[in-house]
Amino acid sequence: MKRSIRRIAAAVLATAAPIGATALAAPAAQASAISAAEQAHGAAPATLTFGQPTPGIEGKDRWRGRLEEFRKAGFDNVQEVWAHSPAMNRDIPLVVIQPKKPELRDNAPTLYLLNGADGGEGRANWINQTDVVQYYGGNDNPAAGEVSDGIGANIVMPMAGAFSYYSDWIQDAPSLGGKQAWETFMTKELPQAIEPALKANGNRAIAGMSMSATSSLLYAEHNPGTYDAVGSFSGCAATTTGLAPSFVELTLNRGGATPAQMWGGPNTDTARYNDALLNAEKLRGQPNIYVSNGTGIAGEYDWPTSPRINGNLSASGQVIVEGGVIEAGTNTCTHDLANRTNSLGIPVTYNFRPLGTHQWGYWQQDLRSFQPVLMAGLHPAK
Repeated sequence: MKRSIRRIAAAVLATAAPIGATALAAPAAQASAISAAEQAHGAAPATLTFGQPTPGIEGKDRWRGRLEEFRKAGFDNVQEVWAHSPAMNRDIPLVVIQPKKPELRDNAPTLYLLNGADGGEGRANWINQTDVVQYYGGNDNPAAGEVSDGIGANIVMPMAGAFSYYSDWIQDAPSLGGKQAWETFMTKELPQAIEPALKANGNRAIAGMSMSATSSLLYAEHNPGTYDAVGSFSGCAATTTGLAPSFVELTLNRGGATPAQMWGGPNTDTARYNDALLNAEKLRGQPNIYVSNGTGIAGEYDWPTSPRINGNLSASGQVIVEGGVIEAGTNTCTHDLANRTNSLGIPVTYNFRPLGTHQWGYWQQDLRSFQPVLMAGLHPAK
């Protein structure tokens, strides 16, 4: 009950974030979180281990059973990999989905797909909650009428990063495992290790939902020219304006952390650097951006008759009330971003659904709606 109240309060507070207008350079505080060697020579690559389970994540591996189910069903293109991050000095579990057809694997592009607030450490992740393995990875089950090449890309998902905003923090967070240098890991350490290992071709995309929908926009703003497509589903671009800092704080508090640990508080240069709405101008030149949101009004996946609810009236009530308020809050955020990018003349594909709450049925739908934009980036016409 306390969690529900806190999440609803966070969503309500998020609805009042006005539009900022000034793009900011990376502050000294942000740069200081990276060592001098990294600044001079670029971050060192992560160290990868294939074919072995990630050590030390017991209790945070509720996706492993589903992974094993896929393997037993013949999906040999799905595996657990772990990466040691030099910046964080920790081992990060990954799920890697390659194209189901072996002939599509070499020279394939890469999609980095981020989980939501709990980092995928529980059951709320792309593996457990969607058909990303079959739909994006591909399927070859003609008996069931399921034959698809998928998107012809490597899909890389970190299965950690709870309540981190996948950001570089200015202080350690003991409750979240110590140092938080997720942007360094996701944009520097991991790509220069995983892409050569998978024989990838250098085309890449980033996408996320809820908390990580903010992260995907920030990665594009902070790393121009890195991504060929960007997806942001049901997120809030603003993090510092209006009442948005309270939304961020409540999210961090769920992990026992604070805004002071992450960005030094809401009024610092580091915090403003990590406000995707304030820095929307930095999306100029970024191709193939897709941003989606529902209204918070209950839709097809929210009623007791939905296969996702399966007649559970309590679950239906929770997504309709709690998920509805959260999605209504992010809807306001997304309209603020649309107003800003439209005024700047920055092309973005917006998908404002007339119905839908903050839940996985709609994000699975986003896998399909995002696909044409994603494919334009990962497989550009020659």
